[in-house]
Amino acid sequence: MACVNDSMKASFDVIVVGGGHAGAEAAHAAARMGARTLLVTMSLQAIGQMSCNPAIGGIGKGQIVREIDALGGLMGRVADRTGIQFKMLNRRKGPAVWSPRCQSDRMAYAAAVRQELEAQPNLFFRQDMATDVLTEPGPDGRPWVVGIRTQTDQTFRASYVILTSGTFLNGTIHIGRKTYGGGRAGERAAVGLSASLEALGFEIGRLKTGTPPRLDGRTIDTSACDEQPGDDTPRPFSFMTEALPERTVSCWLTYTNDRVHELLREGFAESPMFAGRIQGRGPRYCPSIEDKIDRFAGKDRHQLFLEPEGLDTYEVYVNGFSTSLPEATQLAALRQVAGLENVHLLRPGYAIEYDYFPPHQVRYSLETKRVAGLFFAGQINGTTGYEEAAAQGLMAGINAALKLRNDEPLVLGRDQAYIGVLIDDLVAKGTDEPYRMFTSRAEHRLLLRQDTADQRLTRLGHELGLATDERRTRLDAKEAALAETIDRLHATAVTPEQVNGYLEAVGTAPITEPTRLNRLVLRPEVTLADLLDATGRRDLAVPLPGLEPVEELAETALTYAGYLEREREMVAQMQSLERYRVPDGFDFAAVQAITLEAREKLQQIRPDTLGQASRISGVSPADVSALMVLLKKHRQPAGDGASAEAEPAA
Repeated sequence: MACVNDSMKASFDVIVVGGGHAGAEAAHAAARMGARTLLVTMSLQAIGQMSCNPAIGGIGKGQIVREIDALGGLMGRVADRTGIQFKMLNRRKGPAVWSPRCQSDRMAYAAAVRQELEAQPNLFFRQDMATDVLTEPGPDGRPWVVGIRTQTDQTFRASYVILTSGTFLNGTIHIGRKTYGGGRAGERAAVGLSASLEALGFEIGRLKTGTPPRLDGRTIDTSACDEQPGDDTPRPFSFMTEALPERTVSCWLTYTNDRVHELLREGFAESPMFAGRIQGRGPRYCPSIEDKIDRFAGKDRHQLFLEPEGLDTYEVYVNGFSTSLPEATQLAALRQVAGLENVHLLRPGYAIEYDYFPPHQVRYSLETKRVAGLFFAGQINGTTGYEEAAAQGLMAGINAALKLRNDEPLVLGRDQAYIGVLIDDLVAKGTDEPYRMFTSRAEHRLLLRQDTADQRLTRLGHELGLATDERRTRLDAKEAALAETIDRLHATAVTPEQVNGYLEAVGTAPITEPTRLNRLVLRPEVTLADLLDATGRRDLAVPLPGLEPVEELAETALTYAGYLEREREMVAQMQSLERYRVPDGFDFAAVQAITLEAREKLQQIRPDTLGQASRISGVSPADVSALMVLLKKHRQPAGDGASAEAEPAA
């Protein structure tokens, strides 16, 4: 590990504050792109820590992890190294929403993140707590960040600062009537930084999240639960992974019941949520167990997933039982659950409130609008989840390094990546509750499938200096093998004698004449892998590097070719709005041709383009049309730095 001495204190290009998932990706990306980077964290032992559930990926989130990996980030590779169960979710639905997920070994995951960071040149570490953001007047009248001050009264100067503070900013933990400061269990809150930012004029808010109790697995009767094994043929997150760990575990499913709900209701009087002691808003999609039984009073049971925390520990995470009720209430209710009658509680669940900064205050590069050179990433922007945090950290690290090079920022479109959807939602729509990604948020999700993340993003990552030459070479080989396989399927016909037995077995009509394989695979009952096996033509499938099956990729490409073409046409129509850049200093409040609500929202968020303006809640199509007329007068297309007199792009 590279440590910091006095001679280094004024010599950093980028400072990253926070060592969680956002901070790890930000520091890794900036350093890998050549920036001399300092990672400041309150505990070096907590780098890469999984604060809540011991898992990576899931619906919408798994796509983000594959995109992080495709660009050259850390999370996918580390998840593959330390996974103890792998699943592809949503396999019964179309491939647009297939989502990889893995159960992780919590301790191994954090250790692997730290190992990756310590092996990265240009990256230095400091265990300390940042308390102040330091600025000086900038050339455009805005403050310009110049560094940070820490609780030990040390000053570290840098050209750019990325704040990735997670739930630690003025964090407050609630368990029943008990309230105390903390960023997560066993760790203190970060104080001072919120006040420093507020003094710089930033709007501040308060959010809440929670975590379930942890149980001693030796006291769980799994024979009373339903086993939830991983996939027989697991798939990795990283496009570079050659093999996955052989040692895996099962999770277990059990349920609450009426007696559990009765005991929990008895504790409502001491609930900080119902008593009003918690002011911050929590996530709607992941409510606490007390919130679930209150809001869904007619439901007689709720699922609980018992998830092992690692291979070499008995600690078990109770997914679905997030709570801030008193510890005695938690334990009494858990002991009424099948399989948990004699359970020992290792630590209770709790709620945590923390400061965040509404994300209308950042640009699409994640640089703040108020202070030049200062970036926000992760839960400081109002998101929740390791994957969303890591994606923002990666983008902030990339854009800080690009700014150091005097290059334009990288802004991914909604048609390019779930990461683009995430950041666009945050900046254009804002959030007043913890935001998490779902596939339903992506209108172009057929283009953004998890299996195409490398085809969409790896060349870009390679150009940035993040993705390795080996990764780029592997992508080229994959695309060549996939194209050759599809060409062979178009060129190869099979006879009724070769294929009708298989077709009848899967419940589809037999053929009466030779038929090309690319036509047969369009039938919903047919899978390409089984079709090739049945016809003895496995030789048509050109093997891919790594663990990806070419048959699955080719089948998806052939089946959805028409849909993909229509999707691309829709993207082209939407991009027509992105061509019009909003000039710096444009006064939305003075535009009388749009509604008052639109004026207020646009003035607050200050979109960069008309397309971004069109996605802001409260801005109607009529408002967009009126703005287009005005912006055409400025005749400034987006994305190329053209003068105000330039014509919009064709």
